[in-house]
Amino acid sequence: MATKIGLDHVQAIAPYVGGRPISEVAREYGLDESKIVKLASNENPLGIPESAKQAMLKVASELGRYPDSNGFELKQVLSNRLGVPEDWITLGNGSNDILELTARAVAHAGDAVVFSKHAFAVYPLATQAIGAKAIEVLADSNYGHDLPAMLRTIQSLGDQAKLVFIANPNNPTGSYLQPDAISSFITQVPPHVVIVLDEAYNEYLSPEQRYDAIAWVRTHSNLIVSRSFSKAYGLAGLRIGYGIAQPTLTDLLNRIRQPFNVNSLAQAAAIAALQDEAFLQKGYELNKAGYAQLTEAFERMKMPYLTSSGNFVLVKVGNDHHAGVRVNQELLKRGVIVRPVGNYGLPQWLRISIGLPQENAAFLDAFAQILKDEKVLA
Repeated sequence: MATKIGLDHVQAIAPYVGGRPISEVAREYGLDESKIVKLASNENPLGIPESAKQAMLKVASELGRYPDSNGFELKQVLSNRLGVPEDWITLGNGSNDILELTARAVAHAGDAVVFSKHAFAVYPLATQAIGAKAIEVLADSNYGHDLPAMLRTIQSLGDQAKLVFIANPNNPTGSYLQPDAISSFITQVPPHVVIVLDEAYNEYLSPEQRYDAIAWVRTHSNLIVSRSFSKAYGLAGLRIGYGIAQPTLTDLLNRIRQPFNVNSLAQAAAIAALQDEAFLQKGYELNKAGYAQLTEAFERMKMPYLTSSGNFVLVKVGNDHHAGVRVNQELLKRGVIVRPVGNYGLPQWLRISIGLPQENAAFLDAFAQILKDEKVLA
């Protein structure tokens, strides 16, 4: 009999699966890579900003040395930007790192971690990895966070509850929580429960939607705000994010994070990107126009979609539990990569990242062709 290796809660984890690479789809379907459109991973269609490229070139000659483990210069820029002390900032290997570090720092096996149904897949993964108990709260009627229900769940768990994840906007549904609702929730959560406010798509919020999450951090020692450079700043391949919290929390995270968890190129690129307001604004405007391009087409096609505050749109492509898989397969054959979301409990939907105008058009053309085939949508 083979010897069993590994803890049960680790063996039970279904590894995170990202959007399919262009090269993989090209090989599988015999397609020309240059003609494939990828709208699957909520990446910035503008790519990496030129300012970040130049910053990386300047530090490339020093790659024989370890990066600054504490990220002094980047933290200094963030500190000035956010108006918080540098010891309130934790740098991560992507914001994903911040989410996992927080789970490891504040919860143990048997503790309860609360999050919403249809929320980011890393929340349950981070929970499973530490052997904690995942408590999934049903979403509201718009597939978003039901904060009152989440609060009742936390209160019912008592001391067992240690951590709650909320996202604004939420991935993959794009739902948006009003600031007053978030503030009220944070105020009522017991102080022994750490709150992660995941703002990976924060920069895509419209001016009227924006709010000051850092003000909440200043008054709540159990809150950490997590942000990313992967989306609006175009640095997905460099894996860099950060968390903002009071020193009680940041000290815990820094005790368990890997040394040198953010490389030199990423730090240099992030400093440059943070100061590149023109790139950020261009991306915001491109995203707004792309959202209109996709949603107006969905309305003409009479295809249901969810209002989104991120850089993606969720569209319903059928009524049975295999609809998303079928339509996704047909899109792949036509050289268009999008994201099925059956693993989020949404098997009838596809998530479409907003791309360049011509990429959005290529998807819409392929989608329109598929809609004509009644067998696919049956």
